[in-house]
Amino acid sequence: DHTATALSDGRVLIAGGDASAEMYEPKTGTFSSTGSMATARGMHIAAIETVGGQRRHFKKGGAGIDQKIDATGTPITIQESGQTIVGAFIQAGLWSFLVITILLIVGIHESASFNNIIVAVKLAVIFLFIGVGIAYINRHNWQPFVPPNTGRWGEFGWSGVLRAAGVIFFAYIGFDSVSTAAQEAKRPQRDMPIGILCSLAVCTVLYIVVSLILTGIVPYSQLNVPHPISVAVSSLGQGLAWLRVIVNIGAIAGLSSVILVMLLGQPRIFYTMSKDGLLPPVFSRVHPKFRTPWVAQILTGLTAMLIAGLFPIGLLGELVSIGTLLAFAIVCAGVLVLRFTDPEIERPFRTPLVGLVAPLGILFCGWLMYGLPPDTWARLLVWMMIGLVIYFGYSRRHSKLERRPGGVVSRRG
Repeated sequence: DHTATALSDGRVLIAGGDASAEMYEPKTGTFSSTGSMATARGMHIAAIETVGGQRRHFKKGGAGIDQKIDATGTPITIQESGQTIVGAFIQAGLWSFLVITILLIVGIHESASFNNIIVAVKLAVIFLFIGVGIAYINRHNWQPFVPPNTGRWGEFGWSGVLRAAGVIFFAYIGFDSVSTAAQEAKRPQRDMPIGILCSLAVCTVLYIVVSLILTGIVPYSQLNVPHPISVAVSSLGQGLAWLRVIVNIGAIAGLSSVILVMLLGQPRIFYTMSKDGLLPPVFSRVHPKFRTPWVAQILTGLTAMLIAGLFPIGLLGELVSIGTLLAFAIVCAGVLVLRFTDPEIERPFRTPLVGLVAPLGILFCGWLMYGLPPDTWARLLVWMMIGLVIYFGYSRRHSKLERRPGGVVSRRG
């Protein structure tokens, strides 16, 4: 049995039942022994959060390690790849979901202004980090550029590159969320493609540049932590301690903008599905004053708060990535099929070279999904079953397209 206690200086003291003790440094992700640590090394702290003086611990370790949560948090245990992940409901950061949900209910213009400000702050911090960090790059950290595989599929090597690409794919879901706000755009046919493709290109370049600078400053083996940029800045010495504060501000701004875009898109998807009869009418209720889908917005915000507070970020990242990849593949297939089944249907948005783009989209999405862990596939099947139950239990019987004479579904019989 082991317990973990957060100290005032940010370090974590891990005490074992055999009177052993070990100190964990969250900033560097390293352990230092203060006694016999033969047993304590089997447990690692995944995250520790201090909220109002009350500590809530996340612990990750082998089966049989009991959780010790010294606050009012309710523990939740998830089995993953032979390990037990034990967590507690974390309140820190969840208030941001509430604030942003209210902001989105108030109106799209207010939300856009808020998003513009935090995106400007985020970009300023990113460019500052790039400008400072480029002078501290050690090219030896890039050798080998692709670390050799450890002998297990998905751990470094090219199989690791494939798995990593699938896991971090959730970083790209914000771009398709922009399309859900087409109703608020003045010239959607012109502005939406430009906005999506330009932002995609800019962010891809920034992802690559920041990754190169990170791994150039600090060896990749030290970056498997929740705050890799902060670790890189800390390694530059006390003379740049001021940059660490700015980086933390940028991280908060970045997370806030992501939450806003995600909470903006999902309720509008529910709204459109409800207008088509695929979801109950409550999801398409519009606020009489603010003219926003307020019921769907509240339900989305509350659900996001609950899931974010209970489940580990790694598990959620993999689940979101594989779900998004499957959705993208289905959309590509749907666009391709409709070009043959309904060639004359009105298309406000048209995909160029659809005969090439759609098959390539299906192929690459499937390839990235193949690299994800088996546990993630199992969770995807569960979510698919839930979706199919909703569709066949409610959506298909209430679909306006199903009831419309001459509709796509009706023509197929």
